[in-house]
Parts: sequence; C-alpha cells; structure tokens
Amino acid sequence: MELRPFHIKDCALIALSSGIAVQTLREFREGLAIAPQASIYHHFWGRFLQPRFDEPEYNNDFAAWVYHGLHEKALAERLSVIDPTEFDDIEGLRSELLDRVEEHLDRSEWIPWSRADEQFYFLYSQILVMDTGISIHDPRLLTEAVGQMSLGSIFYHFIDARRRTPEKTDDFSAWLLDLGREYEALAMTVMAVDPYFSSLKEIRRVLFRCFSAFFREE
Repeated sequence: MELRPFHIKDCALIALSSGIAVQTLREFREGLAIAPQASIYHHFWGRFLQPRFDEPEYNNDFAAWVYHGLHEKALAERLSVIDPTEFDDIEGLRSELLDRVEEHLDRSEWIPWSRADEQFYFLYSQILVMDTGISIHDPRLLTEAVGQMSLGSIFYHFIDARRRTPEKTDDFSAWLLDLGREYEALAMTVMAVDPYFSSLKEIRRVLFRCFSAFFREE
C-alpha cells in the first residue's frame, strides 16, 4: 500500500476587526460574552505569529490589556495562567474567562477603565495557507524537515491543526498514526507536547528532539 505523503504548508495570519471595542472592565466582560469564537481563539493563539522583540509579560492579549490598560495586576495574572489546551472547545474557554472577570468585578468597589487611546479591540484572524511544494514520503525524514520548517509551518501543522481537524490533534501525529502501529509511540509523544506556554521556535526544537531521538533509537 502506498503511503500518504505529508504535504508541508506554510501560513500567515491576517488580523481583522470584529467591531467590538471596550474601555471598562464591565464592557470587557460584555465583549467576552458576545465576541465571535474566532476572536477568543485569536487573542490566545494569534500572538504566536506576531513579531515580538521581547518576551511577553502575559500569555494572552486579554491579560496583557487588563494589566497595561486597566492596571489590574491581580486579574491579569489570573487570566494569564489560563491554558486554552485544557478546554474541549472555545465556549468552555470563554466561560472560564467570564467567570474570572465576574469574580473580580464582584470584589471591586469601582469599575476599572482605560484611557480612550488604550481601548481593547476584539480582533479575529483569517489564516492564509500557502503550499511550500515540499512533501515527505518517509517518516524518517521528519527530523530534517522539521528542523528546516518556517515558524508559519509549525503554527499551521502543530497549532492550527488542533482547531481544524476532526481529531483535534496536530498534523504530525495524525500522519504518523495513519502509517501504522510502529509509529504510535512517537505520535503519542508528539501529541503530549503542550504548545501554549512556549514559542514556535521552542516547539520546533522540541519536535526536532522527539523525531531525532525516536529514529536514532530505531
């Protein structure tokens, strides 16, 4: 039986406005409740492909604005530690965000607000997918291929795949499982990698080490 090749894709994100802008914490809570699911996703994952010149202080855009715009450090820290990979869907993640914001509002004696030029804009992203023209037919070539992949490719195959595929897993694991039981252990190892509290460069290094170690032992 001929093996299904792994086609390497690249991608970029185009940020678009949802039309929702907020200035106070109460407005922020209302925005969270009605924002499209794509906006919740964008503000957790879109940062991976945004150019940064330093390490972000907070792990998602919501926490960053609550700290820098509203100056509410305690809530910012509570929002920053939320790991979106722990939720089955965006609605579960939204519910957790709302719960933490509402708890903070209930304890606050006043409603925090930002300056007019520091409003929070709920954005969402459209993914632009590009075919690199590169295909892998032998899983033993994964080590070299991953080491040379762009960050856009890592995002598409390891992060975006978890949202767009029925199995909710990355493309590498799905392909390896299709190849047979001999690659099941490797697929499980890759699936266990939590991408969120990391960077695309670090994810690429971790994947490279996973594939390198497996095929070296083989």
